Amino acid sequence: MDALPEGVVQHILSQLSNARDVASCTAVARCWRDCMPFLPSLYFPRGAFEAVGSGEPAVAAADDAIGRMVDAAARLEELVVYCPFSASLLPRWLAARAATLRVLELRVDSAAAAAADKSGHVDSIGVAAGLEELRLWGLTMTRAPAWGPMERLRVLEVVGAVLEDAAVNGAVAACPNLTDLALLGCECAGEAVVSLPLLERCRLDFVGSGNCSLRFAAPRVEFLEIQGFCLISLQGGHRLKHLTISKNTGTVYHVEMGKLPELDHLSLRGVQWSWGAISSVLQCAGEVKHLVMKVEFCGDYDTLQPFPEIDLVEFFNNHPKLRKFEIHGAMFAALCQKNSLKKLDSRFVIPFLEHVLVTVRSPLNAEQKLNTLESIVRYSVRLRRMVIRISQMKNCHDAADDFFEEICKFTYMNSGRVCIE
Repeated sequence: MDALPEGVVQHILSQLSNARDVASCTAVARCWRDCMPFLPSLYFPRGAFEAVGSGEPAVAAADDAIGRMVDAAARLEELVVYCPFSASLLPRWLAARAATLRVLELRVDSAAAAAADKSGHVDSIGVAAGLEELRLWGLTMTRAPAWGPMERLRVLEVVGAVLEDAAVNGAVAACPNLTDLALLGCECAGEAVVSLPLLERCRLDFVGSGNCSLRFAAPRVEFLEIQGFCLISLQGGHRLKHLTISKNTGTVYHVEMGKLPELDHLSLRGVQWSWGAISSVLQCAGEVKHLVMKVEFCGDYDTLQPFPEIDLVEFFNNHPKLRKFEIHGAMFAALCQKNSLKKLDSRFVIPFLEHVLVTVRSPLNAEQKLNTLESIVRYSVRLRRMVIRISQMKNCHDAADDFFEEICKFTYMNSGRVCIE
């Protein structure tokens, strides 16, 4: 290193970001310490100050180290803090590097987050108006943040937060030029409103048993995953290529959207959906190429109901570009009712279907299920692989054994294209 030109040494050391590595290098020589102003990134991992203990001593050590390094890094562009720190010092750190900071990621435990929200320290993020990426972990927000307009912000991620709907809507509204939005594992109730003209990728994962609705408008969105909403209104999906709608608890009552002409992948998941919501999505997704249907029950209210009959011919005629199809349990059973195959004739064909994954959980209506499987294989002219997954079959009667034997025969007759998991 001594033989290298000073500029080369500065460039090498500027690639460091971990606070431990930076501290070690600055202790080696004065010339190395003089490279601190050129550091573009600082990263403080979760256990960075465990050596000094836990609780207040660790927080005090973190506050001192973060403050010194942030003050020294005159060209700091990225600041990532996972270790515990005093939220009251955050405004000073951000103000010191507001002109250069572009990426900010903070992780705060629940108690510190609540304290930060009450005292308004999180509002100080607005001081760094040049931020392009913001990621916040473990936050509690009961009101809209007073950030002011974050015109340059392109990426906003909030993980594991407790939020009021006013906080969600206020934070999104403060960042009008977002291209990437992720609210993951967040507890929230009420109505979330997302209206972003430049948004391209979005993941909304709301947890908890409360009812939550979503009004979503993003004309440029291409990737959208939403979880935890009962009522959904989607506008501007003309460029949408990937759509996932799921709800792990409770019911999806209503989904409203327009046609999705560019959709490649659609996934519907959850315990209970109203049939109206499922029908609405399927009607709008006539051009879909990869379809996943994994919903356990139907019904508009608390009463769990089976799915109505689905006509197999109409279903595949309405989705002619389907290449990959995954269907689970009760929804497969709806395709296997006595009238589902009544429109089959020699002219019917499934033109592009290549891969099928069917999950079967009950031996009931075994003959009709086998007829449906045989029909899919017979009429899918490009079929490469059908996987039949026998999952959690609870019936201990001889019917289960007989059904499995028939499935094995079917697999043998179509060896090379059909297999059992």
